[in-house]
Parts: sequence; C-alpha cells; structure tokens
Amino acid sequence: MTDVPSSSTRAGTATPGPGAPHHTDKARYGDTSQRIADGLRTAILAGELPPGSRIRQEEVAAQYGASRIPVRGALRILESDGLVKLVANSGAWVSQFDLGECEEFYRIREAVEPLLLSASVPGLTSQALDRMDELAEEMARTTEVERFLHLDREFHGLSYTGAKTVVLDEIVRRMWNMTHHYRLMFAQVFLEQGDTVVHDEHRMLVRALREQDADQAGLVACSHIRRTRRQLARHPELFSSSPARN
Repeated sequence: MTDVPSSSTRAGTATPGPGAPHHTDKARYGDTSQRIADGLRTAILAGELPPGSRIRQEEVAAQYGASRIPVRGALRILESDGLVKLVANSGAWVSQFDLGECEEFYRIREAVEPLLLSASVPGLTSQALDRMDELAEEMARTTEVERFLHLDREFHGLSYTGAKTVVLDEIVRRMWNMTHHYRLMFAQVFLEQGDTVVHDEHRMLVRALREQDADQAGLVACSHIRRTRRQLARHPELFSSSPARN
C-alpha cells in the first residue's frame, strides 16, 4: 500500500491513525521517555535514521538533555512500535528487514486490514470521509514523496477511526511502522513512473466506505496492499543497501 499516523504536520511523521503512539506509553514510561520516543520516531519515519542505523543511548541522552534511563524507556516504546530492535548487551538499531520479511508483513496486512476496515465502517463520520476525499485529491496532485506519504498515512488512518478494537489496531499499527521505509522507496518508484492506479484505489475506497459496503472496502484495501507487495518484489535492489552496524 503506497501507503501508516501524532499530530505533527511535518512530512514523514505520524498523523492520527495506524502509526500513532499509544496513549498508554506516556503513563508507562513518563513524559521524558515519550518526548524522546516522539523525536526519534519522527527522525525514523522521515528517513533521517534509515533501517540498520545504530541508535547510541549516550548520544540521544545528550541531544535531549536527559539521562540514559528515559532513553531506555523511549527505545522500549519504539521497540513496541516495531521501529527499533533492541539487542541484549549490544545496543539498539532501527529495524531493518529483507524482502522475504517485508513480503510476510504485507501478507499479514492483506489479511488484517480488511477486518479493521469492516470494524470501522459503522463508526466512520461524514467529516472523516470528507477529509479522506480531500486527501485523495491532494495525493493525486503532489509529486513530492514525503508529502505523499504524509497524506497517505493520514488518509488510511482516518479510514480506521470508526473501529473500537483490542488487537487489530495494534497489529496494523506495528505493520505500518515496520514497512514505512519500504513504502517510502516504493513511492519514489511509482511517482517517477506517473502511476495513477493508486489514486483510483483511494477514491474507490472512500466510495465504498460512504456506501457502508465493508466487503467492497475490504477488497479494495486488500488489492491496494497486494499490488504494493508485488511491486516491491520486482525491485529487490531496494532491500540490498544497509548502513554498517557498528
């Protein structure tokens, strides 16, 4: 899915929806940990910290004027988001996946996101749907990759705002976060090629949601995600480069 969202307006950061931080994180880890996690999340989603980058606790602590204790809390938040991998007695790295792992994540999304959409349909407001219409047209006009991804995350996040679930939203949130970097690379490819199918699918999804046709919305979403998975499989070179782990 050229597709996953905090209230920041900065391109590449999360907006309300499947990539949003849980409100329980602040209560569990404290204000400072949450502030650091939000800053690191922004840097990861903006591509400033690419997959495989090492996150050094002492550098983060100095940057935020904090001790290592809240930094460790922030890293645990990001680990639960799927954005960071913590290795015992070694350190923390931005999560990185190969093509096979990424394909598995997309297959999970194909199965789970239609279920979350179905749960969301009865609770979607007209305001959310109107905003989705606006976002679909903004995406069709933009040629900037980061801007497209920012709009796309808000668009799909809004499609799930009617759902009240215990497990599904958590699964989708993690899958969006874990595949964000690869959506970024895919978006670069399809925008360069002038592909318009993505925009047609966005409009079809809004139409199905307006008609409260959960089955059709699920089919559109599944096709949307599957097409991105197949496109990524045609570009294995997108998974070949990685920063040195040191």
